[in-house]
Amino acid sequence: MENRITQLFNIKYPIIQAGMIWNSGWKLASAASNSGILGLIGAGSMYPEVLREHIQKCKKATDKPFGVNVPMLYPNITEIMDIIVEEGVKIVFTSAGNPKTWTKWLQERGITVVHVVSSVKFALKSQEAGVDAIVAEGFEAGGHNGRDETTTLTLIPMVKEQLQIPLIAAGGIASGKAMLACMVLGADAVQVGSRFVASEESSAHQKFKEVVVTAKEGDTQLTLKELAPVRLIKNKFYNELQELYKSSPSVDDLVKLLGRARAKKGMFEGDLEDGELEIGQISGLIHDIKPVATIVEDMVAEFEKAKANVINL
Repeated sequence: MENRITQLFNIKYPIIQAGMIWNSGWKLASAASNSGILGLIGAGSMYPEVLREHIQKCKKATDKPFGVNVPMLYPNITEIMDIIVEEGVKIVFTSAGNPKTWTKWLQERGITVVHVVSSVKFALKSQEAGVDAIVAEGFEAGGHNGRDETTTLTLIPMVKEQLQIPLIAAGGIASGKAMLACMVLGADAVQVGSRFVASEESSAHQKFKEVVVTAKEGDTQLTLKELAPVRLIKNKFYNELQELYKSSPSVDDLVKLLGRARAKKGMFEGDLEDGELEIGQISGLIHDIKPVATIVEDMVAEFEKAKANVINL
């Protein structure tokens, strides 16, 4: 399976475990890397010193490459980047911000930089900024999302048509068949999030994992577009949000209802009523909680079988 992405990251399979807030600690990242893919620590939910601790534990748990995902809208960004350099992390995925801000600074320190986008426009801006690769994420994905609501199936070939650097597909990918489909459309690799939430090594609360595996088609919704679009599972908080929308709320009204730490409350602490339960549409096809190694093994086996069937058509 060697290609531009496996060579760029020095990994066995062209699969990236997404860096998701409250789900992607050192246990998930190291298990992913030990399985032959690229594991990512999700820095978005970590104070700087907590991130340092997770990086140090990850280094002890794997001798394989791993990276850190950094949403650039979070506070303490300078401190976070300094810690990444100090701890010798060689791969950074940036998101939710301008790729020009940190790309050159990181690359000058020997770090490979990948930026996450949701449109052709931002893919090209990222390429101009000099990133080493991009993740193009369709709006099927869980968590924070693009405003254009472009699906993975259309986004990947549109980005591929204009991009020269390696392309990683994300959004609605949890199987080997989906991986093959994305690569047929032009992706060099896939980034997988929701499937790894429902893994034994994910730092998500067990109650949240169980909600993910029982989710059905239509159970997630993209909302809060006035703030930052986010896909989450419908629950009491979501219903309260819909009631508020009936009154044509202001941005301040939405911010007040959202409050603080609602994602932590839902995904990390397991409050299924008042928490924010961020997950992708693909949750409707995730039916069990497995070890990361098994998830990767199953994906790769299904990919190879599907690829052989396509060749034999």
